[in-house]
Amino acid sequence: MTQNPAEIIEELDTIRIIGHIKGHMKGPTLIFFGGIHGNEPSGVQALEKIFSELGSIQEGLKGNIIGIRGNIPALAKERRFLENDLNRIWTQRGIDAINKKENSERTVEETELIELHRLISEIIDEKSAPFYFIDYHTTSSPTLPFITINDALINRKFARLFPLPIILGLEEYLEGPLLSYINEKGYVAIGFESGQHSTPEATDNSVAFTWLALSFTGVLPNNSEFKQAQYLAQLRSAAKGDNTFYEVTHRHIITDKDEFNMLPGFRSFDPIEVGTKLASHNGKQLKTDKNTIVFMPLYQEQGEEGFFLIRRIPKWILNLSAGVRKLRMDNVLTWLPGVSWASPQKDRLMVNLTVARFLSKPFFHLLGYRSRTLDKTHYLMTNRERTARNGMYRDTPWYRKS
Repeated sequence: MTQNPAEIIEELDTIRIIGHIKGHMKGPTLIFFGGIHGNEPSGVQALEKIFSELGSIQEGLKGNIIGIRGNIPALAKERRFLENDLNRIWTQRGIDAINKKENSERTVEETELIELHRLISEIIDEKSAPFYFIDYHTTSSPTLPFITINDALINRKFARLFPLPIILGLEEYLEGPLLSYINEKGYVAIGFESGQHSTPEATDNSVAFTWLALSFTGVLPNNSEFKQAQYLAQLRSAAKGDNTFYEVTHRHIITDKDEFNMLPGFRSFDPIEVGTKLASHNGKQLKTDKNTIVFMPLYQEQGEEGFFLIRRIPKWILNLSAGVRKLRMDNVLTWLPGVSWASPQKDRLMVNLTVARFLSKPFFHLLGYRSRTLDKTHYLMTNRERTARNGMYRDTPWYRKS
């Protein structure tokens, strides 16, 4: 017998939803994603463990907790993706184009996006705010656990609660990550990279991170036997005490047609000296031209980035940027030659480099803008502060405390 669309959707949701617990009291909504990349199962494994344990304290929970599987077909085959990277197609323009396609015309990952987008929209429509979106990942190389965020102050405030290094600026180099799409809606959204693929430590770190997120957001009952100090110590130890802010300075792009080989032995956060050989790309040796820090070197078959380079951000820079953003000093940017608003909402700037060549990227970063190169003479600068729903989180304990 043929299933009707509602039955098909219900069946798909049963597979996709790792767990959904609705507390007996009003509270926040936490949405956790695992397996957006199919060769990164640690997040799914951690969430399965969390939901099995949450059942014993469900009566005192506040709000909603939802665990979602990402790329189900790729998870089944233990591959990053099958046709295109699910974490690179979350743009409004791309979603609109996928929606216009017939089901038979969509790739595997486009079909996954449509289902995930529907779920996210339904969750937000429930209006059980404040919302927190957390996306779990792992890396192909050994690494300290770390957090990635789009650079909005509410993301910084929440990420600082965890004793982990925090990476800013990835959104300037990657188009279409899931969390960038959610950040455009103004919600707290952070990525947690828990360790190397399929290691027990990666799952354990994700479990610790999840319990801490539930605690910090006020979901857990006051009388629960949650061991916050234990999980903080676990993550602090795994991160070797590093809770520095870093900024991405370089992305080495590769395609599936390139021959790329990362030299063995590199780990994320390894400091490297000028002249260090990193990789070979189509027969050419790649060396660093300055002292830097390597980040997410690629040791797997699939991927669009061979490696990144990062640098530490001094605390005084972070404090200065927070101050100028609160004063909304970016309001005067369009008074400068070559700078104009690129949207009616005034959350994007168009920068003509032939006129405004005296302005540097770090200057815009200070004010909360991240750039995307349109051509040789124009940047499109996006500001997460303009869309951030600060009022949604203003009464939360962590927001007031930080």
